[in-house]
Amino acid sequence: MTEVSVTKDALPAADDLVVLKNVNKHFGALHVLQDIDLTIARGEVVVVIGPSGSGKSTLCRAINRLESIESGFITIDGKPLPEEGKALARLRADVGMVFQSFNLFAHKTVLENVMLGQLKVRKADKKDAEEKARGLLDRVGVSAQADKYPAQLSGGQQQRVAIARALAMGPKVMLFDEPTSALDPEMINEVLEVMQQLARDGMTMVVVTHEMGFARSAANRVVFMADGRIVEEAVPDQFFSNPRSDRAKDFLSKILHH
Repeated sequence: MTEVSVTKDALPAADDLVVLKNVNKHFGALHVLQDIDLTIARGEVVVVIGPSGSGKSTLCRAINRLESIESGFITIDGKPLPEEGKALARLRADVGMVFQSFNLFAHKTVLENVMLGQLKVRKADKKDAEEKARGLLDRVGVSAQADKYPAQLSGGQQQRVAIARALAMGPKVMLFDEPTSALDPEMINEVLEVMQQLARDGMTMVVVTHEMGFARSAANRVVFMADGRIVEEAVPDQFFSNPRSDRAKDFLSKILHH
């Protein structure tokens, strides 16, 4: 398969799927997001990295309004983020979210977990919802677990079910907030492989992670944050081999040479 490379400047604005402009957020005296400008194109995989407390997760959660912002604006597919109510619920259905913790319903089977949003939010037909759920469980490699309950699955399997559940809504963009940080080391790769495949399939993704191998191989762009700001952004090869800022150099020297 030939890879077609498109320079980001050449993409028309119509392809901008997620736009954050001058976004600010405080937690008390802490200025966790400072004048954030970030545009994510349709089909782009953006990996957000940086030291703990740099604002990465808050940025991710602001994109589907799990965190409110104080100033600036965020649009998804040309529409401003709704404040609350039904419009916000619809937006959240368009923005898939996968967290550190799997947040599956313990009293529902794996299959029921993946069907639920389709039935409740998308008002899908039950037969269609089940068919789609089974297809997605197959896609993430856990179709054999469909009738089990979350507690019967490994952490890696549960996280893959959580990804299938988010995909079941047919989201325009998928947000991953440190999706592997709660997993045992041997389970991390099985989740990253599913995410790699999603990236290859053209899913628009924003991924907050400490997994630098994933950032190198799957990202179209690496966004490096520190102290609530975007310090630099670049294609992975450039960022990892030749970071421009001292903050990024310092960060990389600590994580890549230990």
